[in-house]
Amino acid sequence: MLFLRKSQERGYADHGWLKSFHSFSFAGYHDPQFMGWGNLRVINEDQVAAGMGFGKHGHRNMEIISYVLSGELAHQDSMGNVKSIPPGDVQRMSAGSGVTHSEFNHAKDQTTHLLQIWIEPNVLEIEPSYEQKTVPQTDKQGKLCLVASPNGKAGSVSISADAKIFAGLFDGSQSAKMQLDPKRKAYVHLIKGSLTVNDQKLAGGDALLIENESVLEMQDGVDAEVLFFDLSH
Repeated sequence: MLFLRKSQERGYADHGWLKSFHSFSFAGYHDPQFMGWGNLRVINEDQVAAGMGFGKHGHRNMEIISYVLSGELAHQDSMGNVKSIPPGDVQRMSAGSGVTHSEFNHAKDQTTHLLQIWIEPNVLEIEPSYEQKTVPQTDKQGKLCLVASPNGKAGSVSISADAKIFAGLFDGSQSAKMQLDPKRKAYVHLIKGSLTVNDQKLAGGDALLIENESVLEMQDGVDAEVLFFDLSH
C-alpha cells in the first residue's frame, strides 16, 4: 500500500517568528487520519526567524531528532549540554524520565530551517541522554545513509526506539533500492527537489506512507534530499 500525501495537505501554523508545517497532528493542528505512522509521531518543518526560538520547555518519554537544513540551531538542556547544530548534523535527545531544553536561532540576519522529528520509544523512563553527529554530504550522495538506529550502527546516532532513519541526496542517474519487511511500516519524506519513489513522483514537502511492501526504489532525482523511515507498527 502506497499513500502519497502532498506538501500542501500538511497542517500549517504561522506564529510570526515561527512558521511550521506539521506532517502529523501537533499543537493546534488536529487530523484524526494523521496522528502518526507506526511509531513515528511528529515531523515538523520549522523556519525560525533570526534572533528567535523556543524557550525552556519539557519533554518526557520521546526520542527527538533535529535535522537542520540551513542556518544553525542553538541547543541548551537540563543535562548540561550547550550545543550548536549546523546543517549536516543529526542531533538526538532521549527525553526519558524528563528533560527541559531550549532551542534558538541566534543569527542576526538568517532564518534557521529544520526538521524536528519525534519517535515513540520502546523503553520508558530511561535516563535522559544527548547525542550529536556530523553526516558528510558525500555519505548521502546517491545512496541512503543510516543516520539513526537502535544500536548506533554505521556511525548513526543511537535511539531507544524500534526505528531507523536514512538520509539521501539524489540527482540525475543516481538511484537506490532497498528491501523492506512487509510486516513493518515505512515513510518517505522529501525535503526538497523532486524524486520518484516506487513509481510515485514526489515534490519537496511531499511524503509517501508505505505498508505491506517488500521493495523501496528511488530514482529520477532532481536536487533531491530525502529522509526514509523504517518503522514498527
